[in-house]
Amino acid sequence: MGIVVGYLATDEGRAALEAGAVEALQRGVRLVVIASARASADDAKRTELEEELARVGAELDARGVEHELRLVAAGKDVAEDLIAAAVETDAVLIVIGLRRRSPVGKLILGSNAQRILLDSPCPVLAVKPVRA
Repeated sequence: MGIVVGYLATDEGRAALEAGAVEALQRGVRLVVIASARASADDAKRTELEEELARVGAELDARGVEHELRLVAAGKDVAEDLIAAAVETDAVLIVIGLRRRSPVGKLILGSNAQRILLDSPCPVLAVKPVRA
């Protein structure tokens, strides 16, 4: 069993990672961090993402969070990757970060978030970054 978190190096991604780490420690389960390289990512961007994941891994190690880091191939569907990881690990929770939206944007949830919420085999925790 584990917790799957969708991670990007953004405020939303960091909020999801933090919430996932806290949940994993409280539940005593492994945290599976899924990071997606964008289809447009060149070698330098991919290297930057790999370095970011190494920093994330070191931070999780320091906190005593059992974890696995996965960098998924560019061009793949993020929602499908998170759901597949949840099924594979028999996840008890998926954690995703949500962007703040305008009043009109609140009527429409992001397509990836919507698909994860609707198709997830387990509960989904959606978090927002703390406002400054």
